[in-house]
Amino acid sequence: MSIALFALAPRAKSRDELLKQLLKRGVESETANSVLDSLELQGLLNDLEFAKLWSESRQRAKKLSKRVIAGELRAKGVSQDIINEVIEAIDDEAEYRQAFLLAERKYNSISHLDPEVIYRRISGLLARKGYGHGVCAKIMRELSGRN
Repeated sequence: MSIALFALAPRAKSRDELLKQLLKRGVESETANSVLDSLELQGLLNDLEFAKLWSESRQRAKKLSKRVIAGELRAKGVSQDIINEVIEAIDDEAEYRQAFLLAERKYNSISHLDPEVIYRRISGLLARKGYGHGVCAKIMRELSGRN
C-alpha cells in the first residue's frame, strides 16, 4: 500500500500504470490488485477522473489534439470506453480555436518569412500537436487572408 501511495504522490495515475509499477517493485499480482481495489474504494484511484484531468492538462499546457490525447491515454492503460467518454467531452470548436491560437502565435513570429516556409513551419507545428491537414489548411487560409 505504501508503494502505491508514494507512486500517487507526484501525480494521479491510471490503474494500469500503478499495477505495472507495483509489479516492477516485486509486489505479487494478487496483492497488487487487492491494493488497487482498496485504493479505488477509498477514491484515491479512478481511471475516469485521471483521464479527465490528463486531457484537460494536455489541452491547456501542450495544446494537444483529441487524437494525441487519446493515444496517450491508451498508452497509460485507460480503457477505450473511458477514452471515448473523455474525448467526446472535448468541444470541436474549442479544439479548433486552440489550434488557431497556437498557429497564430507562430505566424506572428515568422510572418516576415516566405509564404511556403510559413506554411511548412505552421503545418509541422500543428501536425506534431496531432491536428489534421484539413484543420491546418483552414487555419492557413484564415491567417493568410488577413494580410
